Amino acid sequence: MSGHSKWSTIKRQKGVNDSRRSAMFTKVAREVAVAARAGGGDPDANYRLRLAVEKARAINMPAENIKRAIEKATGGGDDIQYEEIVYEGYGPGGVAILVEAATDNRNRTAAEVRSIFVKAGGQLAGSGAVAWQFERKGVIAVPRAHDEEQILEVAMEAGAEDLADEDERWLVTSDPADLMAVRTALEEAGLEPGTPELTMVPTSTVEVATEAEAKRVLRLIEALDDHDDAQNVYANFDIPDEIMAAYEG
Repeated sequence: MSGHSKWSTIKRQKGVNDSRRSAMFTKVAREVAVAARAGGGDPDANYRLRLAVEKARAINMPAENIKRAIEKATGGGDDIQYEEIVYEGYGPGGVAILVEAATDNRNRTAAEVRSIFVKAGGQLAGSGAVAWQFERKGVIAVPRAHDEEQILEVAMEAGAEDLADEDERWLVTSDPADLMAVRTALEEAGLEPGTPELTMVPTSTVEVATEAEAKRVLRLIEALDDHDDAQNVYANFDIPDEIMAAYEG
């Protein structure tokens, strides 16, 4: 199972834990603020903000929190202004890792991210060293209860590129420009699409064949994901299901 899809499953399982809810709110509020600052505070005119707001609503973030994040980012109040940075590096076994961060202190975050990589047996790399191994895609989850053929037909007609089986759900992948059209088509067909997201999908994967190395890779990714400034973490690992099951257990 490739890194981008399997790690998303682990994150969803972690996300249901109440102890992580506050951290999730903080990360998503920061995502809303960054999107609003970059493209304006109107979700109808700012595609990226619209996606961030939908993500916030999906985790039941109060509407007042969303509004406050937008207002502060667009000059409606005093607030820290965050800078977007992408860190690139390699984990154990040569696994490529991308970390999308939003920080108010570039030097501090860089030092902390570097330390996380080194402690896990990985290394931070220069700009462009890893990014070429990923493509930006739009992803929408559809409940597994719906018919695969119907999802495929509706999604492909709307511009989707692929349909994959991920545990209890289907994942519809598209070019970012077609994401909302695909989502609308799925909704109109009664297929209950989840929150649309932009993600980085690996163009190739690195096989992690041993349980020991898999644990090292996953612990590194989890440590990066838990960092306060990390918004998204992507990796191109391919870990056998039986090893992944042992880690999840």
